[in-house]
Amino acid sequence: MEKLSLQGHELYLHPLRAIWWPAQSALLLSDLHLGKGAHFRKAGIPVPMGVTDQNFANLKELIDTFQPKRMLLLGDLFHSDHNHVWNTFRDFTHEHSDVSFELIPGNHDILPAAAYAETRLVLRPETYVVDGLALSHHPLTEAQRPVGTYNIYGHIHPGVRLVDAAGNGLKLPAFFFGKYGGILPAFGTFTGCVEVKARAGDRVFVLAEGIVMKVS
Repeated sequence: MEKLSLQGHELYLHPLRAIWWPAQSALLLSDLHLGKGAHFRKAGIPVPMGVTDQNFANLKELIDTFQPKRMLLLGDLFHSDHNHVWNTFRDFTHEHSDVSFELIPGNHDILPAAAYAETRLVLRPETYVVDGLALSHHPLTEAQRPVGTYNIYGHIHPGVRLVDAAGNGLKLPAFFFGKYGGILPAFGTFTGCVEVKARAGDRVFVLAEGIVMKVS
């Protein structure tokens, strides 16, 4: 893991695409897109079943490692309409009843309130401020960001392209931290990533082969 200081807090970047925030006993993650594989299979696009299993295995590993009191989900928890994967998520939250699962909604979070209630999810506002950090799914503009806060968000599915001396490139998921906001990589294993260009002063950490590596 890599340690990062923000707003006086120590945050730890985990290779499973999550942030551990000890002061809040909280895990921060975004863009799980649970059910995306089932959604594509329903449309006739063959997607391996193991995609869903890996997502839940990663969630369980994070919980077993950190024993968090809170899991703060920064939007796009579920990919689309209800399918059987939602029932798996419901069972998962009840199996981990000592964890508070809290959702800051994103554009894909379109299920009815009753569905969220049955999973023990606590619904938070679209901008949720916790001790100086403004958590959201979409990036906040300067006008939207509460004064004195630092915005952590998802939605972008950020990645970095690394190029070797021979010109061969490889795109890897990454954490990005700028002056006023930081982007979480997409947690879901079936999400892909979009190349984001680092700006002067950005702190960028790529994820590769089970490690987090600072590249700028």
